[in-house]
Amino acid sequence: MTTEQYPKDGSTQSSENAMPDDDHILAHDVDEEPVEANRRVFEGGLLKFVTLLAIAYSAFHLYTLNIAPLETWSFRIVHIAGALVLGFILYAGARFVSAEEGPARHRWTTWIGAVALLPALYALYQTYSFYQMVQGGTVRIPVELETWQFGWPLLAATATGIIMSWFHQRDRARFSVPDLVLIVCSVAVAAYFLVVYNTSMRMSTGTSFAPIGISFAAIAGTALIMELTRRVAGMALVVIGLVFLIYVFAGPYLPGFLGYPGLSVQRFFSQVYTDAGILGPTTAVSSTYIILFIIFAAFLQASKVGDYFVNFAFAAAGRSRGGPAKVAIFASGLMGMINGTSAGNVVSTGSLTIPLMKKVGYSKKSAGAVEAAASTGGQIMPPIMGAGAFIMAEITGIPYTEIAIAAIIPAILYFASVYFMVDFEAKKLGMRGMREDELPNLKRLAKQAYLFVPIVILIVALFQGYSVIRAGTLATVSAAVVSWISPHKMGIASILRALEIASYMAIQIIVVCAAAGVIVGVISLTGVGARFSVLLLDVAAASNLLALVFAMFISILLGMGMPTTAAYAVAASVVAPGLVQLGIEPLTAHFFVFYFAVVSAITPPVALASYAAAGISGANAMETSVASFRIGIAAFIVPFMFFYNGALLMEAEWLEIARALVTATFGVYILSGGVLGWFARVSAPWSTRILLIVAALMMIEGGGWTDLGGIGLAVLAFFMQRQRALGMAIA
Repeated sequence: MTTEQYPKDGSTQSSENAMPDDDHILAHDVDEEPVEANRRVFEGGLLKFVTLLAIAYSAFHLYTLNIAPLETWSFRIVHIAGALVLGFILYAGARFVSAEEGPARHRWTTWIGAVALLPALYALYQTYSFYQMVQGGTVRIPVELETWQFGWPLLAATATGIIMSWFHQRDRARFSVPDLVLIVCSVAVAAYFLVVYNTSMRMSTGTSFAPIGISFAAIAGTALIMELTRRVAGMALVVIGLVFLIYVFAGPYLPGFLGYPGLSVQRFFSQVYTDAGILGPTTAVSSTYIILFIIFAAFLQASKVGDYFVNFAFAAAGRSRGGPAKVAIFASGLMGMINGTSAGNVVSTGSLTIPLMKKVGYSKKSAGAVEAAASTGGQIMPPIMGAGAFIMAEITGIPYTEIAIAAIIPAILYFASVYFMVDFEAKKLGMRGMREDELPNLKRLAKQAYLFVPIVILIVALFQGYSVIRAGTLATVSAAVVSWISPHKMGIASILRALEIASYMAIQIIVVCAAAGVIVGVISLTGVGARFSVLLLDVAAASNLLALVFAMFISILLGMGMPTTAAYAVAASVVAPGLVQLGIEPLTAHFFVFYFAVVSAITPPVALASYAAAGISGANAMETSVASFRIGIAAFIVPFMFFYNGALLMEAEWLEIARALVTATFGVYILSGGVLGWFARVSAPWSTRILLIVAALMMIEGGGWTDLGGIGLAVLAFFMQRQRALGMAIA
């Protein structure tokens, strides 16, 4: 991903309130939305059209969620269709031409695309014809019309448009005829579903009586979703989605627990584009909570809150040992509250913190690893927690406020672990912090603490019992109001710019949720999730711990290379039901899965956050992912402790919760020392490191006797280290 920046959003800056240069403000435009390598950059009239379309898309969601609700399925269909249209306009299916190659390559793709536009437009026209028939009292559209006048033309146009887009290479500022075909097909799919699903025909989905047009539209819609997912999120989710789709039809021929009776193409696809699949929980969340909080994040960005977060972190932590690394931890935790992805968090803060870490003595590998681990932790930082927490609330029915409360201690433990790792390495290597004259003025920044008000309002509104949508809307409005007393006041132009940015930010997460919906649909319609639960129960008959380890590996494997939201949605469908059947509380089971879906971003061999950090630091990507895995090791241990100690998820009395927090924090402290090989101001041999790791596991577990045992081992390790230090001093 490149980090080219958008033009400034036009927000005004008061010269009276602006901070002078001698305050050493380090962060500027860290939360400007980056332009991806395959994203078009339009000019002139086309730019104005796309801008208006993006503003309208965000405004549509705000209006529908707060003022005039639409019928649920219709709203989700329009939600996905809008993301597809914007996505195919903005993201190219192939690389752009270089200056040496001229303005275009493979000109024949334009002519073939123009031909494919005819059946696409014809299919779109037929949806209008079907609408007129339904309005005239037709109960069922004739099969011949749906098949030959709509279905096959739509599939032919979709397939041709997708294939041509793979070869269509033009200048970055030019639009694509094959992508215009895909846009028309996206609108045709949505139009057909809006017509059919608002009649009694909707009740027949998943049966042999379902209109054949539903299957045609669902096949085309699934193909369009997968193609846009490839463009905005890479091949990992697409490959996993295709494997699951192949399983639908290959399942009857597979042995063991993977086998099932089978589904026909028509029956499966007549049900996958319903609330059992694409229009199910993942899209339910992306069309409500996620889009709303993306708009909230865009308003914070427009008022330059991201710059403030990073500068505040520098002022607060920059002076300590290895200062920039600790800044990365604080800044990533703060940015994680308004940024939906681990890799996006790395790009936002890492472009500033990684070079500064290298400057004070961190290696390229360590600098990238610290940023990747810290940015990944932003996904488990309450109150927003990326997007996975919203899906958890939707799937489990547990109120979002309970989920946010339960996440507090695990988030503390994660960031404490990363902090201790960074501090120990700084001690080990004799690093310094940044000088006073290199840092922003903390007192000056403290006077702008009112920029935290929108987040405070969000938290207070949630705990006052407001719905998530109402709380998010209030927080969004407050972000604009608060900006009026800040150096970056939001006028009409800035508000419109925020709505525009929100639409661009939302495309990836919406299409990823839709693609994950396909996988969720396969799992529910084939019953493979239930059969996996049976397998997990069989493993648990030998050992509960072995079953949890097995569930961990499956969650990480399913999440590799995928954004957190999709990783959790898939793992929650496959793994979490089995854990619940083991007798684990739903909140605990889903947190277990969620955390491993999150840390898949720093788990080798496919670690998106680590790869993004390596791209900035210039280090080897695999070495960076291994180092970030080591730094974030606590995140691989803490979820197991949920199973043994519910107090870590706030499911106990306050005294028990306080004890669990103190002992677990001490546990991750000595765990960090054991992993890094530094404890009691001296390097630790392997015998002491193993002793520390065992003591840490006992402390994190949370039982009374295990706590005492862990303290005893830690004290023993401390005296061993003191003796070692004395021996080294004498020598």
